Amino acid sequence: MKTCARVLVVLALASMLCWLALLAPMRSRAGAGPATGDPARGAMLFRQCAACHSLEPGLQLTGPSLAAIWGRRAATVYGFGRYSAALKHAGVTWDAATLDRWLARPAAVVPETTMTFPGVADARQRADLIAYLKALAEGKAPPAQAGGMMIGAGPTTDLKRVGKDRRVTAIRHCGDAYHVTTEAGRTTPFWEFNLRFKTDSSPRGPEAGTPVLAPQGMQGDRAQVVFGSLDELKRFLVERCEPDGR
Repeated sequence: MKTCARVLVVLALASMLCWLALLAPMRSRAGAGPATGDPARGAMLFRQCAACHSLEPGLQLTGPSLAAIWGRRAATVYGFGRYSAALKHAGVTWDAATLDRWLARPAAVVPETTMTFPGVADARQRADLIAYLKALAEGKAPPAQAGGMMIGAGPTTDLKRVGKDRRVTAIRHCGDAYHVTTEAGRTTPFWEFNLRFKTDSSPRGPEAGTPVLAPQGMQGDRAQVVFGSLDELKRFLVERCEPDGR
């Protein structure tokens, strides 16, 4: 009986050691931070982000510049004023762990965030993006791939450098159409629903008093006019029809 009992004890200990050996790697993975990423792959992936975020210090788009966010407290990029109150008070500092959670699902980190991005499900892609942002902050980043921008004038286009065919001199409204005249002497009619008006007060915005016409869409029937300020928009738009009713 004693021998049998000793055998049972030995078997129980062996079984316990076996389970501990199996669980150790799982505990290690659970406590580990994000996987090590590749900055070069991250540069290619960043094109998904480039429509909303620039990598140029001081250049704010839909979202803030990501030029130097590594190690920075969230909602503190200088010059960006559209942070949600929830992010401002979240107490988050951007490092590998917080960026991994944020990229996976922003709303899970800050439930009331105004960032509508659904997240990156692939852990390796998140790691690559994080590695790229860290390399960027350290001045070691490979160049990012260009993202998809609007036809005619993306958010990073320098509107002070456009030609006469894009520099607007007059805009009049008649009936259901806007008639836009440029320095090149051409007047183009747009259905009022197909013409958008925007302002760009950034250093890349239009010269004072010179709005810019930016075509949109594949058919050429849509466009936007970008003004340097709201006052200019008010001054330029006039209600007037020509003698022929146009």
